[in-house]
Amino acid sequence: MAAEAWQLKNETCTSSVDMELFLHCSLLPSIAIIVVLSCLEKRARRSRLDEKWPLLNRRCGVVIPLDFTGAFSNRWSLGFAFGATANKVMILFSEDYLPLPSKFRWAKAFVLLTGALEVGLSSYPFFACLSTHFSIVGATLGFLYTGSWIAIIAMNIVQCPHGQVFLLGRFVHMFVKASRGRLRLPPLSEEKVSVMEPHQAQYVQQLMRKPPLMQPQKSWIRRNVYEWDPYFQFPSRMITMAVLALICLYMFVVNEFYVFKMVSQALQALKSTFDVVIVSSNTTEVVAQVEHLKDFIDVTEGVWLFTTFTACLTSVSYVFHILACYRKHMKRLWAGQKQFLPLVFIRLSSSQNVASIARYSGWQIAYILWGYLIVHTVQCLFGVMFMYGFVLPIKHGQGIEMLKNLGTGILTLAVVIGLMQLQIATATAFFLQPKILLTDKEKPLALDNRKAFQNFNYFLFFYNVVLGLGACLFRLLCSVIVGAWLIARIDRTIMPKGYEAADLGFRTWIGMLFMDHHHTNPTLVCFCHLLVVRTRERQQQTTTDYLHFTNATVTDFRVSNKARTRWLLSYTLLNNPSLSALRKPK
Repeated sequence: MAAEAWQLKNETCTSSVDMELFLHCSLLPSIAIIVVLSCLEKRARRSRLDEKWPLLNRRCGVVIPLDFTGAFSNRWSLGFAFGATANKVMILFSEDYLPLPSKFRWAKAFVLLTGALEVGLSSYPFFACLSTHFSIVGATLGFLYTGSWIAIIAMNIVQCPHGQVFLLGRFVHMFVKASRGRLRLPPLSEEKVSVMEPHQAQYVQQLMRKPPLMQPQKSWIRRNVYEWDPYFQFPSRMITMAVLALICLYMFVVNEFYVFKMVSQALQALKSTFDVVIVSSNTTEVVAQVEHLKDFIDVTEGVWLFTTFTACLTSVSYVFHILACYRKHMKRLWAGQKQFLPLVFIRLSSSQNVASIARYSGWQIAYILWGYLIVHTVQCLFGVMFMYGFVLPIKHGQGIEMLKNLGTGILTLAVVIGLMQLQIATATAFFLQPKILLTDKEKPLALDNRKAFQNFNYFLFFYNVVLGLGACLFRLLCSVIVGAWLIARIDRTIMPKGYEAADLGFRTWIGMLFMDHHHTNPTLVCFCHLLVVRTRERQQQTTTDYLHFTNATVTDFRVSNKARTRWLLSYTLLNNPSLSALRKPK
């Protein structure tokens, strides 16, 4: 039924174009754009290909879509680029995507991998054109490629959330900005390529200052909701994760609503059948059972629809809360505080950290979607219990009996809690020795009246056995509720202490934190920035001195590695003749 709902929604969004077919056809222009950008990209070092084909001049480099480790620029542009892929990601959930015969069901994982690679390849130009240093070419190709997608999905742009419209404007801005630079026009904004971001420099400067004697008064929002930090910026990876998670959540809820409408129509048809049964039957028992079934259908429909909004609000709040926890954990790691981490995660291998940052964004989105579904189901279950426990009895004129049962339950619970508190008060008054000092808050952990304590312990032993059964069930209920409520949040583990390693989501979160900590720590980045700047200054000074000494101009000659090595060898031997005798004879 879920697959039918997705297919129905897909047909509603693309009434004249098969999106899956267009996804397959978009691979050819995508590969062409990647080849063009690769031909423009320069490699860091020369290779043997440059010696065979000098015209390459270190061209045909590797194109990267975006920097997952330390990118802080184009954050919202990349976020909307990921949002543009939301429809393609949801296509992967369709059961009709590359259907397999029943005898090849074991290869489903490979089919999903193939589909993920196809989606990634078709979306590659969105990111590569934003990240390339060749702004004019990237803006032109990105505009044309994004425009083709816009032309295809123009009919369903209202129903399906896409970020291509924003990308069109972004590519136009890039093209105008690059053109102004080529035409020697005043730039729209100055950009400098630097190892260190401005907010990282401000963070280090803030560490060097003395803290103010009087802290400024914070508003209620900054104290209780969110406190903005001018010295911290979320990396592009976190922004893109949040944007894509919200868009995929919206699409998931829409698909769920289609399923709900289909089930609701079937239930309405069933209720019509029940009305026919009531009319044709005069038996009181049959009528009562039919009325109970009709009440169950009405209650389930109403509760499911109401909890859709509460579950959505919960999942959306989790997305923003995860961002806040990311900032809190990163700032703790920058300060050298690792006490909040379980001992098993204090030292993770480097390979695990690299794999964690590669899979975090995808896992987080999947956890958000599955968490919404689980939270929705749990909330619906408790909503049905509330309706049957309080609302329906009042509706059927059984409110007095319901209040009596409720009062009995509350009284029983109050007696149980009172007896537990009585045990604590008795232990404090009779079975603990007096305070050592009058200023002590509590009595020392030293027994007094031991014989009375042994009798007290003996007679309460049998009562605590029965009480322990209820406490065990309450513990199980709390574990289920908390586990289901926090299943979407991988920033904290739902496993008990000592078993945190079994929580793969939390392990991924910790590995991602360590990866970002080692690559975006402002103090470390600032130190590396100073080293790079000082090294560049020395190189420029050396080059300037050499030019003044030789009175020559610098020309970019294409020299092979063999010729360069022979020249360095000759220069060394001329300046050190004694080394000639030490050379290995041929």
